[in-house]
Amino acid sequence: MIELLSPRQIDQMRPAGRFVADVLQDLRARVEPGVNLLDIDGWAAEMIRRRNAVSCYVDYAPSFGRGPFGKVICTSVNDAVLHGLPHDYPLRDGDLLTLDFAAEVDGWVCDSAISFVVGDGGGPADEHLIDTTRAALDAAIPVCAPGNRLGDVSATIGGVLTGAGYEVNTEFGGHGVGRTMHQDPHVANIGRAGRGLSLRPGLVIAVEPWVMIGTKTLTVDPDGWTLRSANHERTAHHEHTIAVTEDGPVVLTLPGQ
Repeated sequence: MIELLSPRQIDQMRPAGRFVADVLQDLRARVEPGVNLLDIDGWAAEMIRRRNAVSCYVDYAPSFGRGPFGKVICTSVNDAVLHGLPHDYPLRDGDLLTLDFAAEVDGWVCDSAISFVVGDGGGPADEHLIDTTRAALDAAIPVCAPGNRLGDVSATIGGVLTGAGYEVNTEFGGHGVGRTMHQDPHVANIGRAGRGLSLRPGLVIAVEPWVMIGTKTLTVDPDGWTLRSANHERTAHHEHTIAVTEDGPVVLTLPGQ
C-alpha cells in the first residue's frame, strides 16, 4: 500500500529527518582510526535514548535477514555495502565506511546514509565511488516532483551510476517511508524514464544509490545481514528521505535543517 501524506503530516516528519541527519553528522565527526564499530552503535543508541526516539533496526526482522537485527545502525566497511551488522572491528586508516541510520521520532520515520573514508587514507577509486553515489542522489532529488514518474527517478540514478562505469544491482534500492521504515513503492536504482508510478504530492520516499566496483553481485556474511560485493572490491552508498510536495521535492534529512 502506498501512503500519501498531508502537508501537515510531512511537517510532522521534519523532526525525525533532523534527528537522523544530526546523528549521522555527529558520528562522522567522531569516527577516526581506532574507533570500533560497536562504539559507533553505542553512540547512536545513546543519542536515540536522549532524544526519546525509537530505533528502526533493533527489532527489524525481514525475510531477507537473520533477524532481529539487534543493533541501531548499519556500519558497512570497504566491500560491505548494505546492512552491515556492527561487530568488534576497530576501524583502520583508509577504510571506506558507510553509516545507514533510520529512526522514529513522534511516530514518524526518516532514513539516510553516508559514505566516507576514515582518516587520511583512501585513494581516487574511493573518492570516485563516494562522489558518484552522491552525484546520483543529487541528480535524483529534483526529479522527485509532481507529474514525474518513478521510472524518471530510477533512470536518473541509473544514468549517473552507469555513466561513471558501474553496474547496478536491482535487488535492493530505495523505498517508501513514513509511519514505518520500509513501505511501498520500491525505488530501483535503474529504470526507464516515463514508466511506473506517477509521483503525487504526499509521497515520501528514501532514495539510495549504491554501487560496487566491478560487479553487481552480492554475497551475504555468516551473520545473515551484511551484504558484500562478490569480488570483494569497495562500495559506497548515499541516501536521503525526500517528500514530494506541490512546491517540489523537500529533502527531510539534510544536515542543519
